[in-house]
Amino acid sequence: MNISRRQFLNFIGQTSAISVISPSLISLSGCSSSPNEDPSFDGIPPSFDDKLTLADGMEYNIIAKWGDRLNQKGDIFGCHNDFNCFLPIDNKADEGLLWVNHESVIPEFVHNKETAKLSRSVSEIMAEQELVGGSILHIKKKENKWTLVKNSEYNRRLHGRSRIPFSHNYKIQGSHIAVGTIANCSGGITPWKTFLTSEENYDGFYGDIDFEKGKRTFIDVKKHRWHKQFPLPPEHYGWVVEVDPWTGVAKKQVLLGRAPHEGATTVLTKDKKAVVYMGEDRANGYIFKFISTGNHFEEGTLYAADTLRGKWLPLDINQSPQLKKHFNTQLEVLTYSHKAAKIVGATPQDRPEDIEIDPRTNNIFIALTKNADKNNFYGGILKIKESGDFNSLSFKSDIWLNGGLTSNFACPDNFTIDRKGNLWMTVDMSEKEVGKAHYKKFGNNGLFYIPLSGKGAGIPIQVASAPVDAEFSGPWFSPDNKTLFLSVQHPGSSARKNLKKQTSTWPDGEGKLPKSAVIAIQGSLIESLTS
Repeated sequence: MNISRRQFLNFIGQTSAISVISPSLISLSGCSSSPNEDPSFDGIPPSFDDKLTLADGMEYNIIAKWGDRLNQKGDIFGCHNDFNCFLPIDNKADEGLLWVNHESVIPEFVHNKETAKLSRSVSEIMAEQELVGGSILHIKKKENKWTLVKNSEYNRRLHGRSRIPFSHNYKIQGSHIAVGTIANCSGGITPWKTFLTSEENYDGFYGDIDFEKGKRTFIDVKKHRWHKQFPLPPEHYGWVVEVDPWTGVAKKQVLLGRAPHEGATTVLTKDKKAVVYMGEDRANGYIFKFISTGNHFEEGTLYAADTLRGKWLPLDINQSPQLKKHFNTQLEVLTYSHKAAKIVGATPQDRPEDIEIDPRTNNIFIALTKNADKNNFYGGILKIKESGDFNSLSFKSDIWLNGGLTSNFACPDNFTIDRKGNLWMTVDMSEKEVGKAHYKKFGNNGLFYIPLSGKGAGIPIQVASAPVDAEFSGPWFSPDNKTLFLSVQHPGSSARKNLKKQTSTWPDGEGKLPKSAVIAIQGSLIESLTS
């Protein structure tokens, strides 16, 4: 049964709190001495409709979709757009550069062929390589509508064939340069205003490596299988890539470690040192933190979280003697950081994905999507509180909010926090799971609003529902908080095996292939919640 927000609040007041919501949530909701006003709206119910549904007081327009031409060179907007971040031009709230990740492709859609007819030829794969990576879009708000500034000098692409060097002149598997950036999931923006894009499930393109005491064993992941035509080293992927917004010049930041990263959230300590928080999106993956000891990312140490003891454990061959039994160099430690984290005793997590920091409290919120290996089908939100500044090596943590039938959401994925201190969350149930088994009552993937303080703290309200098979991702606010940029990723993806039976017609309508797109959401509701 779906209940409204007011009914839920009344229910909590009339029932034992522990039976309704986690103790950690109750403790947080009472921590603010200046409560948020009750927004007094109920959001929308779950929906299985093939359309983008928004709560009253919200509207959207499409900024760019797969295939849109970006510049005179002929670059086009890629597939499966994910993370977004906005950098204003000349401090304007209504004009700037929007970075957009492109995570993956559906080969059947790209080539308009049934699965059995895909050749996996050089030409097929080259076409796909140019659709992943990221886009820089020059966008402008005119007559209250965000649009792409066509043929702007700033519009450009980084993709799976772009040549990108490793930082610090590192040589990895015989080369100082990687061919392409791929599997770009979430990311971040640095305090010095560069974009960060994180390479996540790279193994589906080039396989992976099992590394044991200097011996590399190739693991073939039978998905896109680009390695059949382009046998590039898997170790060239899985890095956090830093991109100059104005020139598109990029480098893979080796000191941040290599793993299927979901994102990279950067913050400065009081003495202006950079700290980066990163999730590793895999079942039993780890939470990482890089602490700079020099300028930007030039020097520093990578750590992994032990949430059982509240410790950050150094992944440094000279600080952790046990690593010397498995690795010969610090570069090997960084290249195989998942194995290094396991060796030092970091705590496996339930698919740690996006990480956001509440600027009012410095609480760190981490999306734990789910972990079927541990019968955790709904996931939850982990909260970390550092013992001191962000470079502290000890912390406290607890599950701030569990997903499930009571909280009315499942599989948290991406976050953003508005200027008023509200958390906005997207969820990611796979297209194979939506409406089935544990997920029957949740509808399509959605966007949720969650106050972090006041009497409504920790109570999710759904404000948007995605088209069939799609997920929302990459929520990011404009500087004035009047616009929420959001990706609509892989609508209709479950139809890849039968293109004649499309499951979604979003956004172009009947007879057209469904396409990922980035949208701008505006309206009176957003302004009232963030002002």
